[in-house]
Amino acid sequence: FIYTTAKKDYAKKLLEVLDPKKKLIRRCLSQSDCVCSQGCYWKDLSCLGRDLAKTVALDHTMQGFPAQAANWVQVPPWSGDPEDEELLRLIPVLGQLGQA
Repeated sequence: FIYTTAKKDYAKKLLEVLDPKKKLIRRCLSQSDCVCSQGCYWKDLSCLGRDLAKTVALDHTMQGFPAQAANWVQVPPWSGDPEDEELLRLIPVLGQLGQA
């Protein structure tokens, strides 16, 4: 899943970059899927319909997940650099979480 507080058009463009062949990402949630409180959008992981004890969210800011802070793993913001390998560095951590 991709879950962004950005508008749907931006999310579509993001998917074209991350998964141009549409083989990796099954669902994309955008701003219209977020909760809006006092003009701020945040992501509610419960809308995924998954066991939150088995759900991890990667984001550059925890502000997007105030209700599920325990599910959040911080990553640096992506600048569009095609050489960025930050997510690859998380593979061991995510593997350990998958076994827990």
